[in-house]
Amino acid sequence: MSVSVSMPQLGESVTEGTVTRWLKKEGERVEADEPLLEVSTDKVDTEIPSPVSGILRGITVAEDETVAVGAELAVIDEEGSAGGVAGVAGGSAAVPPAASGGPAAQDGGQSVAGPAAVTPAQDGPPLQPPPYQPPSAAEPVSVPPSYQPPAYQPPGAAEPVPEPLSYQRPEEQDVPRQAPAAQAPPQQARGPWQPAAPPPQDGPSPAVPPQAPAFPAGAEGSGQGADSGPALTSGTDGPYVTPLVRKLATEHGVDLAAVAGTGVGGRIRKQDVIDAARELREPGAAAHGAPAGQAPAAAAGPPAAAPPAAGVTAGQAPVGPASRQEQENGQAPAATAKPAIVPSSLRGTTEQMSRARQVIAKRMVESLQTSAQLTTVVEADVTAIARLRDLAKADFEAREGVKLSFLPFFALAAVEALKVHPKLNAVIDTASAQVTYHDAEHLGIAVDTDRGLMVPVIRKAGDLNIGGLARKIADLAQRTRAGRVNPDDLSGGTFTLTNTGSRGALFDTPIINQPQVAILGTGTVVKRPVVVEDPALGEVIAVRSMVYLALTYDHRLVDGADAARFLVTMKTRLEEGAFEAELGL
Repeated sequence: MSVSVSMPQLGESVTEGTVTRWLKKEGERVEADEPLLEVSTDKVDTEIPSPVSGILRGITVAEDETVAVGAELAVIDEEGSAGGVAGVAGGSAAVPPAASGGPAAQDGGQSVAGPAAVTPAQDGPPLQPPPYQPPSAAEPVSVPPSYQPPAYQPPGAAEPVPEPLSYQRPEEQDVPRQAPAAQAPPQQARGPWQPAAPPPQDGPSPAVPPQAPAFPAGAEGSGQGADSGPALTSGTDGPYVTPLVRKLATEHGVDLAAVAGTGVGGRIRKQDVIDAARELREPGAAAHGAPAGQAPAAAAGPPAAAPPAAGVTAGQAPVGPASRQEQENGQAPAATAKPAIVPSSLRGTTEQMSRARQVIAKRMVESLQTSAQLTTVVEADVTAIARLRDLAKADFEAREGVKLSFLPFFALAAVEALKVHPKLNAVIDTASAQVTYHDAEHLGIAVDTDRGLMVPVIRKAGDLNIGGLARKIADLAQRTRAGRVNPDDLSGGTFTLTNTGSRGALFDTPIINQPQVAILGTGTVVKRPVVVEDPALGEVIAVRSMVYLALTYDHRLVDGADAARFLVTMKTRLEEGAFEAELGL
């Protein structure tokens, strides 16, 4: 029985979708609820699972093709792998063997060959005897190769990983190569860096260091790790890996075969690759520092020579005069802590823009062409909030289940100010020359994802307290980055908040998310000296926690004075720091 796979309805306002990637090929078997293809819409990118188990008989929509909701995407043979393959073999593949075989040619009659071919095809399912294949000589021949799988299983298993790490023979082979420089240093360096076996390999060939981050994840070098990588990406020998996660792993040199996925069903997520890259980066830095350990070992007599040697390794091998200069200049510790620069794999390449990136680019340009946008910035002292956070963050996390950051305070102050200044929470209808002031604050939160900037919406944010806002922000951010939001979660916002300070930016000039008339950008909170008024001492200089609030607004409706009044209302609320009741203090 054939089952048709159609383009689903991914949201109330979604009418079409683009097939971005097929995860299965024609003729491959797919299980029920297994990801079959990736679809992109104007709102969200998602995976379409297979409705049934069977064989993918045909694909009717190619990649990068856009079709309407309800259009047929593929056809799946629901008879299962054995029935589907038997049907295909009996229907078409059985005729050529009969025609090409000796008996049919010897009979010389096509009429005889035809029935002979048809009869086995029809009787194929009952006559297909799996028992005939096991007793055949095919498996005795495959028995000798079966002795090799046991040899392959140890390298792929979790236990063999320590074996190559404790395997000393490769290092012992490299020691004689470095012996002319210094035989004592390799022994001393190998002791503390014994878990990082590949560092000695970095010495002989300069081409190995870029691949050094991959050695802890794989067993016995990158040979087996490279073999296991494609097996995962094929989607048949391991958990499914999205193209974005695969690209991120390639850029950071992470072996996906050694990454334990924390997603649903052991799926590898972006954060898993980032954590693995961070763990590999630490041994990688140690690997680069290993040669530095050799020079101090050679001069182990004077203990003060060890720090300069680490600095010399970052530049050149000589340890004498260069190390003295760096020691005098105090540059040796900085050289040791210098992070390794890993060039991105995107350098010098050209790629097609993703569907999500195209939509973002189109909407940003349309926003600038639609409204008259400008930005007003004020500075707020959030020292009182910083002190409240230090007092309440432990109890807050235990009670609410999420960490207490500055963002919920900014969100609460913003929705409170929107109630007082409704011009910032409105929409313009240019066709009828009318302005509608919303009766609720639906707050959009900008979230940075692999696919680009997404803006999920908190419905009726004005009815929530700090705890409710913190939970909503954390939930939407997590689901958006995991690709588990629906189009309705990304629409209906009346005002947007973007926290550019999460990446260290002081402030920026954000672009309005149409058809809204304003967007607020919050910068990073920094401590710096500020002139403050003290009741007893007058003007004094004190260290305060400061933040910039940047409001971009539509000058067609909002004037500069309106924007300033909105920001001052927020500034006053934040600087008062009267959130004790909200935090249970």
